[in-house]
Amino acid sequence: MSFSGEMKEEIARLIPEKEEEVRAELMAIIRFCGRILRQEESVAVFMETENVVLAKTYVKLIKRAFDLQVQLEIRRHGTGKYNQYFILLSERPEDMLYSEERPERQKLQQALQAICMWSAQADPRGFLKTPGSMRAYIRGAFLCTGSMSDPGKSYHFEMVCEDEQTAQILKELMAGFFVHAKVILRKQRYIVYLKDSEEIIQILNVMEAHRSLMELENIRIIKDMRNSANRQSNCDSANINKMVRTAARQVDDIRYIEEHFGFEQLPPQLREMAQVRLENPDVSLQELGTYLDPPVGKSGVNHRLRKLKEIAESLRAGKEK
Repeated sequence: MSFSGEMKEEIARLIPEKEEEVRAELMAIIRFCGRILRQEESVAVFMETENVVLAKTYVKLIKRAFDLQVQLEIRRHGTGKYNQYFILLSERPEDMLYSEERPERQKLQQALQAICMWSAQADPRGFLKTPGSMRAYIRGAFLCTGSMSDPGKSYHFEMVCEDEQTAQILKELMAGFFVHAKVILRKQRYIVYLKDSEEIIQILNVMEAHRSLMELENIRIIKDMRNSANRQSNCDSANINKMVRTAARQVDDIRYIEEHFGFEQLPPQLREMAQVRLENPDVSLQELGTYLDPPVGKSGVNHRLRKLKEIAESLRAGKEK
């Protein structure tokens, strides 16, 4: 199962206890996945999804909120690959799925009345008075329309909204928990998304998906360690290449001096330095200094090699003239 699917399974198990949180999660699911059907004087609430986790969560929330026993109708998708799950709440007994187990009419009417009232609100934040209810609303929205990429490959969290107002409401609800999402328009839909791993970890904490959060943290730690090792390896390789190129230029300068000037005319310290470098063309400056008598530090070695370079450049300039 994908990381996103595992997240949704974890979140689906978090059926809230408090009335306002149950209501908030139901509001989100109905807003993102449900439809209000009006026929003559009757009204119905219809929810259709391919996500069995979402369908079961919706049934549990309806039972918790209204003490209604409703069931899923399962139909095979046309291609035979996916199931479709349907839940219908209707005032007309003949419309109800599994009508032989009809819920009490009074409870059903109360549920439909409440759901219709919620759906009539353009901005649900008037019902979301507590942090718990805001968390529940975000959870419901993610169950319906959210997705999360495999964090081993990239960090990307998003929720898809049908209109800009819904996207902005989600964005502001997330901002209330210091999660700063962005909104873009993609294929006539508005996407609320996060790409920063810290922000994604925070939204998982908001939705109380703690197991997924810990898994993401572990993946991030491993990725950071691997990236750090790669950076160190690249840095070491660059330093080695730089040292090899520098040593090659030093050897070229010394051989040019030997050919056009002779070591016997060099001061003793520079003559010794030239001979040691020719004998050890592939060692670092610090190690090179240990071969001198008496030993010299890295700065001393660098100073003497720079003097040899200046002599070589002077000889080349004189030859050109």
